[in-house]
Amino acid sequence: MAPTKPNSLMTNLQDYVLIVFGLLLYSVGFTAFILPHEIVIGGLSGVGTLVYFATHGFIPVAVTQYACNLLLLGFAFKIVGRTFVTRTIFGATVISLFIGVFESFFMGLGHPIIQDITMSAILGAILCGMGVGTVFIHNGSSGGTDIVAAMVSKLSNVSIGRTMIVTDMLIVSCSFFLPFDGNIQERLEARVPLIVYGWVVTFIIAYCTDMIINTNRQATQFVIFSPRWEEIADRVNKEARRGVTVMDGLGWYSKKEVKILMVWCRKIESVTIFRIVKSIDPEAFITQANVNGVYGKGFDTMKVKIKQKKADAPYREHQAK
Repeated sequence: MAPTKPNSLMTNLQDYVLIVFGLLLYSVGFTAFILPHEIVIGGLSGVGTLVYFATHGFIPVAVTQYACNLLLLGFAFKIVGRTFVTRTIFGATVISLFIGVFESFFMGLGHPIIQDITMSAILGAILCGMGVGTVFIHNGSSGGTDIVAAMVSKLSNVSIGRTMIVTDMLIVSCSFFLPFDGNIQERLEARVPLIVYGWVVTFIIAYCTDMIINTNRQATQFVIFSPRWEEIADRVNKEARRGVTVMDGLGWYSKKEVKILMVWCRKIESVTIFRIVKSIDPEAFITQANVNGVYGKGFDTMKVKIKQKKADAPYREHQAK
């Protein structure tokens, strides 16, 4: 068996540190800004909130959340596989510990930190979304409706996104049935606004999660046409330290052959590319496009594990010997 490379160990360590940081962000956003206003959100945090308020605070959110995660993982083990379950147990354990600690602190204050429910809900949703996005881009999982979505996607053609939306909306809607002293009209007046807040918070979390994931992978692609293409390519190599691909083209209007430069760089480096081109050829024709998922030398590393066939096992063991 080949030894684990130091770079691989450092990458895994960095991933786990950032996963813990993301779970910390989520826990603070949820317990400090959402839970004190009795807003029920999607996921197992929402289920835990329902149980918490239904029992008048007797059963903590963290306990219900962790118990439900373990129960779902037990059902999901044969469907989604050992790797997903192992990775999710780590995230579910850490997030339950964080929520348990922060829940007792912030709920023990007796009042929300931010009194305005709208601002508090928005801030909490942003922190939760940033946390979930950070966890996802480092190959982590906190469990919850992710487990349900993973099982459904394995057993049917229903998309993961649709499953999570439907599940989360049902969880939020269940807050209508929480204990309440009053008639049906008073219940509607009190509960419906909180349900709307729960839906809004859930969608903000999803939006912020997507933003974090896409921003992390975002890069810029340049296509440059210029008669001084050699100078531009040399300076991009030396000053911007980015590779340049030179392709042959034909201007159909002029019927002349042209050289086309293609450059990929980080978004923050795009200004440097523009300055280099402008200083050499102000008349150069340039197109710029945002691209996601640029992998390879100088960019992101693909973190996809390739499943090895069982038939190849004897051969690999022989090679290892």
